[in-house]
Amino acid sequence: MCGISGMFNYDRRRPIDSSALLRMRHSMHHRGPDDAGEYVDGRIGLAFNRLSIIDLSGGHQPMCNEDGTAWIVFNGEIYNFKELRTELESRGHQFRTCSDTETIVHAWEEYGERCVTKLRGMFAFAIWDSRREVMFCARDRLGIKPFYFYTDSAQFAFASEIKSLIQLSGVPREVDPAAVGEFLSRRYVVAPNTMLKGIRKLQPGHSILVTGKGHQVNRYWDLQLNPDVRIGESEALERLDNLLRECVLTHLAADVPVGAFLSGGLDSSCVVALMSQLGAISKTFSIGYNSAESELTYARIVADHFQTEHHELFLDSRTFRDFLPAIVWHMDEPVGDPASIPLYFLSQFARKSVTVVLSGEGSDEIFAGYPIYGRMLDFENYNRMPFVRRLSQVASRRLPDNKFKKYVDMLGQPLERRYQGVGSLFSRGQVASLSRIAEMPLDGVVAAYHRCEELDALSRMTYIDTTTWLPDDLLVKADRMTMANSLELRVPFLDHELVEFAASLPASLKLKRRQGKYLLKKWCTPVLPSAIVNRQKAGFPVPIKHWFRNDLSGFAREILFSTDGAARRFLSATALEALLDAHEREDRSEQIYSLLAFDSWYEQFVKAPVVASASCVV
Repeated sequence: MCGISGMFNYDRRRPIDSSALLRMRHSMHHRGPDDAGEYVDGRIGLAFNRLSIIDLSGGHQPMCNEDGTAWIVFNGEIYNFKELRTELESRGHQFRTCSDTETIVHAWEEYGERCVTKLRGMFAFAIWDSRREVMFCARDRLGIKPFYFYTDSAQFAFASEIKSLIQLSGVPREVDPAAVGEFLSRRYVVAPNTMLKGIRKLQPGHSILVTGKGHQVNRYWDLQLNPDVRIGESEALERLDNLLRECVLTHLAADVPVGAFLSGGLDSSCVVALMSQLGAISKTFSIGYNSAESELTYARIVADHFQTEHHELFLDSRTFRDFLPAIVWHMDEPVGDPASIPLYFLSQFARKSVTVVLSGEGSDEIFAGYPIYGRMLDFENYNRMPFVRRLSQVASRRLPDNKFKKYVDMLGQPLERRYQGVGSLFSRGQVASLSRIAEMPLDGVVAAYHRCEELDALSRMTYIDTTTWLPDDLLVKADRMTMANSLELRVPFLDHELVEFAASLPASLKLKRRQGKYLLKKWCTPVLPSAIVNRQKAGFPVPIKHWFRNDLSGFAREILFSTDGAARRFLSATALEALLDAHEREDRSEQIYSLLAFDSWYEQFVKAPVVASASCVV
């Protein structure tokens, strides 16, 4: 797990600015404190920060092939690298290290751009091939590892984090107004766009080929939801058991200590159960609060059941107030997900004992675990009734702007209007009243709907969340908060072979009686305590509702009404005032948090120099 960065000058006569390359690398020291390196050769420059996980003595990067004609910087883990190495050695390739990085270099030599189809794991990498004078870059299928890039008439630059790219003097630090609207709708910006003009995210399952004439982006993988109605429950359960064991076993490979995040929810508990069954000595880590949102009781049930070495941490509102700017700086993108706060401190806590942790991200998306899926399918039935749209319009005019009105407005609407992803923040009407920007917002969710319009309703919803919310919110949070503490996070539910298996399941094995994750719960029933299998889904709750009504009410108002902040520049003061007032009557805490995160991000990434200053170190 590492930080990568680099530059390619389109004009081969223009040399690389080595000092700029060094600034790019230094800005991501937290991603790899164990080792560092650069490779500069005329128009090409590659830089690397290493967190040593596998082959501790032999994995230095940038790394080359036998004759030095192909160089790579790589962030991630390739779980099938030993099998792939055997295949490549049989074809005459010679290896000098035991690292998975070298396997990718030789796979590129052997298979060219198709090399990505051979890789099983999480990855973002760039390969410079001096023989062909091309740079090849790729990101893993689900978007577990990040890859940002910037290009103009002179250069192509890339990095694991935005803060690295804007070390370059020519990269603009200007907010894209259309992205602000999307952020207000979603709480994140959907790839390939970012909040900054000119800086792009390479989408999951995509690669880039860079030559002296420019760059070309290609898709090499997409989630194919083709349910096989012939598969029975017993066969599906057996295949699931085999895949879960295989995925967790491969994700345990490391030359450093490994543990697990344990929330007490079904997904993280499932991972801990598999680790225990596979004989892994498990250290588990949980975070909680002195409030009803705390899940520590459930985490203890699982830890006791599997006799793990369990560690607990408590968080309070003071920690939130004092460290929000630092955590936003590490998040790199404005993402309105309050779970970033506890995840940062849980990662810091776990890093004292382990270097790698496993977690349960991705299960809800691939096995249809979000409760909203069932509610949206109910609307499918309601909308078959005559006059339902007219009735909803009449009722909506008489209702206040609250959650109930939101659902009434959905009656009679097609799925793509009703369901905008699990991460929705403000409604269309709220965005219109809140935003001071006239431009139409970007809408990456609509673009995703166009790619899956032939699918059934449940498949369309899971496709939307797997391709937008998952990589652009959940996995951004997971990567940044762990790597800020030099901790590697692994997500076995997002092994692409398990994801493809889940995509082949019929809806009846995912959602039954409006309860999600049916097949996974079936697998978990004999394995986990019933209190865990049967508990209501909680997510990763944070008690910000109470904090913003009590300890942090003045803090939120002070930040959002700052005279030169992002909130005052892009948002309506009247609507902000109404939002804070409304929170006293109903929960608007996630909306308030998102605006605070956006304001803090604007201060640090647009207005102020982006450096790892003392104020940004927690």
